[in-house]
Amino acid sequence: MTSTDLSPDERRTLLLLVALADEYKALLHKRFHVINAPDAAARAAAIASHGERIELVLTNGATGLRADEIAALPRLGMVAAQGAGYENLDIAAAKARGVAVCNGAGTNDSCVADHTLALLLASVRALPQQEKALRAGLWRDDLPLRPALNGRRLGIFGMGTIGRKIARRALAFEMGVGYHNRRPRNDIEDCRYFDSLLGLATWADFLVVAAPGGTATRHVINAEVLEALGPQGHLVNIARGSLVDTAALAAALGAGQLAGAALDVYESEPLPPEVLLGFPNVILTPHIAGWSPEAIRATIDLFIANVEAWGMGRPLLTPL
Repeated sequence: MTSTDLSPDERRTLLLLVALADEYKALLHKRFHVINAPDAAARAAAIASHGERIELVLTNGATGLRADEIAALPRLGMVAAQGAGYENLDIAAAKARGVAVCNGAGTNDSCVADHTLALLLASVRALPQQEKALRAGLWRDDLPLRPALNGRRLGIFGMGTIGRKIARRALAFEMGVGYHNRRPRNDIEDCRYFDSLLGLATWADFLVVAAPGGTATRHVINAEVLEALGPQGHLVNIARGSLVDTAALAAALGAGQLAGAALDVYESEPLPPEVLLGFPNVILTPHIAGWSPEAIRATIDLFIANVEAWGMGRPLLTPL
């Protein structure tokens, strides 16, 4: 019997802590009793009212799941992070309770990598500024020349699965690619390893942030790194807002120490970073790099597959 054959009385109870479009929630409703709690008030109320019967939780890295919430769910068996990130999910507390933990690794890597190159192109080629100028009646002869990507050096901070896909795309643009990781990778060719983030920023023309969030990486993109990137440099962040010191970034832009920045994530989200809104050379998107119909569907399918594996006593597909 598959999960789609289960009667309503046999379905497990799922606490859904992330916002999903109705078509994707419908996939979950076919298989689980879903308690939808996409904000803090609904989350607290759901745990207080239904904690005794919740067996599954679907969250994401930013939303997470705290130790006290795990303790309030006596039947909890599995927690899943929707995407690759899991920085606010208390894995230690979950595992101490014997709760299985997994994430959505691999479901949106290509989508994020595509968005990264779109942001990089838009920033380096000044696409928003050029469109604005055109609408104001200016033609190309009145505008400054913008550099091409080919032949430039791209630094990638964080060479995980997403970083590797960004690197492949950059190599297709005939860029030189360097990276900084905790350690060099033996499975990567045509990319230069740097043993420090500062060394990478000094070498690179453009810097992409693709490392995990959390206390270990908070504000690693600081004033020193931005100064090393230089006045012709561009910064792209598709990882977590906490990695970039927003005040330092605003100061660098204000002083002309950086050519531009393109951010999909920021410390203030879901509110936009106020100190950056006045800069014409800053591009902002609403933490949407990993969102596409294909990526969201893949996330839901992977979550369901992990639940089925857990329910049958098999290893999870993407364990943490």
